[in-house]
Amino acid sequence: MMPRFVGKMGLADAVTVSNAALGFLAAVAASVDVTLAARLILLAAIADALDGVIARRRGGTAVGEYLDALADVASFGVAPAFLVATVVLETRWAGDAGLAVGLAGAAAFVAMAVVRLGLYTAYDGDVAETKGVQTTLAATILAAGVLAGFAQPPVLVPLIYLLAALMVTTVVYPDLHAQDALVMGVVQGLAIVCTGELGEVFAFGLLFLALAYLFLGPMFYWRRD
Repeated sequence: MMPRFVGKMGLADAVTVSNAALGFLAAVAASVDVTLAARLILLAAIADALDGVIARRRGGTAVGEYLDALADVASFGVAPAFLVATVVLETRWAGDAGLAVGLAGAAAFVAMAVVRLGLYTAYDGDVAETKGVQTTLAATILAAGVLAGFAQPPVLVPLIYLLAALMVTTVVYPDLHAQDALVMGVVQGLAIVCTGELGEVFAFGLLFLALAYLFLGPMFYWRRD
């Protein structure tokens, strides 16, 4: 008997499913090595970009948008939240109060990611802009921050609260131009594969690009028709 998905899913859907699997691996890896978890989150972000490219070139399926939202919850909601929660738990930052604040922030991040993805699927999927910070961008900022050497609760906890709030704002973010997405993807790939000081340089570069788009994109990043 053939699996039900045979004939109903395409190559883009397979890449989307691999994105979800990478999110699970990132969550598991966080308890062992936070830098490995951060690299897996960034790799999932690359898979998330690739499935869109493949779908546009080869066509998508009816199940694609649902798979994409589900995969993004795992990779860009649960995995980065688990990463921050692990850092908070390992450092016992600010005692029990700090632990409670940190874990509450991680939980809020997951909740807002779910809300944001649901709203995106319902209202923004067919337009070239979206309201609220993309979950992929929020996860990329957290992962790049860890790889750039900012894996400390005083940095990550306020940041995860900020990103959780920004995901559900009405601020409009335009989609990246193809060439800009390619540049960010290259920097992201180098941040994943490079280690040591060189890896930190590329991670810092990725963090800089992501933060620039986060704060300046809604005002200065216009799409060209």
